[in-house]
Amino acid sequence: MALVDRFERVHDYLRISVTDRCNLRCVYCMPAEGMQFLDESEVMTDDEIVGIVKAGAELGIRKLRITGGEPTVRKNLVELVERLAAIPGIEDIALTTNGMTLREQAHALKRAGISRLNLSLDSMKPEAFQAITRHGDYVRVWRGLEAAIEAGFSPIKLNVVLVKGFNETEIVEFIRLTKEWPLIVRFIEYMPIGQDAEQWRARYVPLTQVFEEAKAAGLTLESGDQVRGNGPAEYFRVPGFAGQIGLIHPVSDHFCATCNRLRLTADGKLKPCLYWEDEVSVRDCAHDPEKLKELFYRALKLKPEKHEMARAGELLENGLTPTWRAMSQIGG
Repeated sequence: MALVDRFERVHDYLRISVTDRCNLRCVYCMPAEGMQFLDESEVMTDDEIVGIVKAGAELGIRKLRITGGEPTVRKNLVELVERLAAIPGIEDIALTTNGMTLREQAHALKRAGISRLNLSLDSMKPEAFQAITRHGDYVRVWRGLEAAIEAGFSPIKLNVVLVKGFNETEIVEFIRLTKEWPLIVRFIEYMPIGQDAEQWRARYVPLTQVFEEAKAAGLTLESGDQVRGNGPAEYFRVPGFAGQIGLIHPVSDHFCATCNRLRLTADGKLKPCLYWEDEVSVRDCAHDPEKLKELFYRALKLKPEKHEMARAGELLENGLTPTWRAMSQIGG
């Protein structure tokens, strides 16, 4: 059995949001205040998550990514990862984190079964980092990165959401970070999810600026090597540098044709597409494998050929506000 949609895309990858809560309030992800979080009773239990993943694994799910909110704020995350890693068929588990508590948890998470890591690091300037994250501690996150390298995660990808007025002047600094460190620095377009038109338009930075800044600094970007994982990035490298950079542009150049993922929200909904409203509730059937399999296929039937993000800028320009969930609620 395999999870193949009507456009013949094979799905072997499930992103699991284990919480909608976060210890930061990044400007591109959450409002500064007024965010409504799920009640604890509304968040899936470990048993429910494991039951859903077991059914997915029987249908061909092989790769998992643990997300949030911030996944490391969930109690007993290490124990949950251990249980997921033990499910027959699951071959790879990755984690996306803001790194605030990574120094304390890196080694335990590696032993539990996390092999790959995505770390959000939107600025290497403490003041700018604090402004983007609304009270994040850059030094603490950097120490978390050092702990992750020491623990042996591979690859480690640094996610940098480019936001005008916050970090677009640091592009060259981030590229040069790959000179000595075997890191993958991924520049990501600012996405209009949960944003009004004026806010998104004022902060959007096209990824063509990465090439412009590199050229101005005398750095040549050549095609890079494919990196282990499931991401939609295009990879480049500076000749002689230890690491690479990646470009992820969901707004200007969507990557739907190769999409192989489904998403499971913290409250137990299967989302076939990050940028689509349709979702299928699976929590009530978490202990019914056969019903769960039916719901996985139902979610696939809802998956569009292309998402609307490529025209999101146009929608916002015309005063239309998409009604997607906030990024932290989806586990994007």
